[in-house]
Amino acid sequence: MRPKAINEISAELLHPQSFSFHCSGRMMSAALRQWLCLLACVLTIISLKAEGASVGITFLQDAVAKGAVCLDGSPPAYHFDQGSGTGVNNWIVHMEGGGWCEDVATCLTRKKTDLGSSNLMVKQFGFSGLLSSQQKSNPDFYNWNRIKVRYCDGSSFTGDVEAVNPADNLFFRGNRIFEAIIADLLAKGMKNANNAILSGCSAGGLASILHCDRFRALLPSTTKVKCISDAGFFIHAKDVSGGQQIENFYSQVAKLHGSVKNLPASCTSRMGTRPELCFFPQYAVQTMQTPIFFVNSAYDSWQIKNILAPSAADKGKAWKNCKLDLKKCTPEQLKVIQDFRDQFLLAINNAGVQNSSSMGMFIDSCYAHCQIGKQITWSSDSSPVVGNTKIAKAVGDWYYERSAVKKLDCSYPCNPTCPAVDSESGLDV
Repeated sequence: MRPKAINEISAELLHPQSFSFHCSGRMMSAALRQWLCLLACVLTIISLKAEGASVGITFLQDAVAKGAVCLDGSPPAYHFDQGSGTGVNNWIVHMEGGGWCEDVATCLTRKKTDLGSSNLMVKQFGFSGLLSSQQKSNPDFYNWNRIKVRYCDGSSFTGDVEAVNPADNLFFRGNRIFEAIIADLLAKGMKNANNAILSGCSAGGLASILHCDRFRALLPSTTKVKCISDAGFFIHAKDVSGGQQIENFYSQVAKLHGSVKNLPASCTSRMGTRPELCFFPQYAVQTMQTPIFFVNSAYDSWQIKNILAPSAADKGKAWKNCKLDLKKCTPEQLKVIQDFRDQFLLAINNAGVQNSSSMGMFIDSCYAHCQIGKQITWSSDSSPVVGNTKIAKAVGDWYYERSAVKKLDCSYPCNPTCPAVDSESGLDV
């Protein structure tokens, strides 16, 4: 996850579901109610500070000579919290998300942010959720080596264009960044891994799918390797106007960044004249060999806002309020959204996830995007529950093969454990 703004953190802390009690009891005096609310807020802040231990940044200066650089030519970077005890030879490599840039103009804008330049990245990053070092809230992975790979290329780590146009001085080298960082981590001990996970959120969740088999190939055959995609299963669907905006968008990304040659060959070899369609997981996953787990909402808020009802397909802004809060959707809009869920589940099924013995899934009905990087959704009293199971337990049970995990939620708005509002704010996109 990317760092949140103060107002986003405050809003989350003050959300009623963040507390184990509510501050609205009619029997309380106003003063007592105010004091208890203040105490709850302070305790929550202390808890989250302990949970999200700050981890320093590592700049991979040696990668620059190999051309493995961010959009602006700065070195790639990651945050590394070393494992201990029984987890010293276990590794999680988590790929940050943050959308994509599909043309020179959007990439030029992007390179002026931390999503295009490591010079602008925060030097300390709080680890939570899957990356948490707290045994109570992350019992299966708390003492592993945990790495967050920063995202600064705009192509889900797939780009590789040698030439650099002096007019814009943009570097499209996402795949080289992936290779350089994995090589560095192997040298730092990952070559001795007993267990290894490649994970990611959103654009990083897509990267964890597209690079999963390659990650497996780069590690020793004796290592148990699996992948986790959080909110990375973007579907090939039409928008509300009948257009193919997301298809056209991914095609532009692939062309600009030279991505096709770095998409899974097992997929591109089957796609004929449209190899760029392997950006869509429903095609790439069909031929994957490495076990993978999907954490996703069937009502993914980013996909509803940007695939189903993007602004370009909603000129009259009829979907504006609905996209902000599904409770504000008209009955006709809710029907379209339920149809989108059906398309998502069909894509999951056609990819072979349901029938695969090595794949797992946790598909909830929350209006959310990215759920494994925050403690509140990963494993807390406010975490979404599907089939009496929270995300952290579902992922752990699947990884350690304690049980097969194919959790599929009922249709919106059936799940009372979902956050009351869209949880996308402040998360990777």
